Amino acid sequence: MERPLERGNMTGVQQFVLLGLSTRPEVRDVLFAVFLTLYLLTLLENSLIVLLVCRHSELHKPMLFFLGNLSCLEMCYVSVTTPSLLAGLRTGPCRVPFTACMTQLFFFIFLICTECTLLASMAYDRYVAICRPLHYPLLMRPQVCLGLAVTSWLGGLLVSVVKTTCIASLSYCGPNVLNHFFCDVSPLLSLSCTHVALTELVDFISAIITFCGTLLVALASYAAIGRAVLRMPSLAARCKALSTCASHLVVVGIFYSAVLSMYSRPSLAESTDLNKLLSIIYTVATPVCSLIVYGLRNRQVHAALRRTLHLRRVSPARTALFCS
Repeated sequence: MERPLERGNMTGVQQFVLLGLSTRPEVRDVLFAVFLTLYLLTLLENSLIVLLVCRHSELHKPMLFFLGNLSCLEMCYVSVTTPSLLAGLRTGPCRVPFTACMTQLFFFIFLICTECTLLASMAYDRYVAICRPLHYPLLMRPQVCLGLAVTSWLGGLLVSVVKTTCIASLSYCGPNVLNHFFCDVSPLLSLSCTHVALTELVDFISAIITFCGTLLVALASYAAIGRAVLRMPSLAARCKALSTCASHLVVVGIFYSAVLSMYSRPSLAESTDLNKLLSIIYTVATPVCSLIVYGLRNRQVHAALRRTLHLRRVSPARTALFCS
């Protein structure tokens, strides 16, 4: 069944075939319903967070400013990869024109690199809030926050332009089947019939700068936070300090664990099924997890939501349950 697909166009590939998740038909129907629900939920609640942050002046704080940027990013992020995942689950292997594949790759690289820098900026924000609280209004003033956000978006754009240009300039003259649910870097490089050493070098350097650089910033921030927390005199002060950064630490751990597991292994030893699973974690599961640990557990967001919906009175028991 797959052999005719694998022969492709020997004179030049004009389209790619995404195999998607190769599971039994009855399992595909269940997965389609699950991923569609998660996709719509992510869009709805991230849109709500952006609306609340924009409309309520009491939410105009550095961490919530970055959260608004992250919510915008994740709405775009899931909209780049999830539709092709859903299409593969619904109809089976789907054909994607070369231009559409490169466009998807461009936005995927752009958004994932931007997310790395935003997560590092949020880690720095937590470091300043806990380790240098007296200097927080100065170090995290609006101009600094805006500069960090703009740098994150422009940095991701620059990396994506360079990497996508290198990959799009390669020749694809053999098989045109991507054993994935979206156009990713590694599957595309494996299909190229030209020398990819330079492209792999560009990919490696950009990964070192983007992933490892931002991860080091996050680790250094949390190392300093850990030392500061251990020096606090009371248990209550330690718990309060940890509660302000626990949500971000969970998201950073999930995101970087999946990304580094995905891209740190030699290409010849890669398992395509494992790659798909890891890709699902950081393209679908991470946005849902960040939504839960950031938005749904933030009391300021809850209060703004209640005011927006004109819920003036909420029973104490319900409030305690909602905020727990």
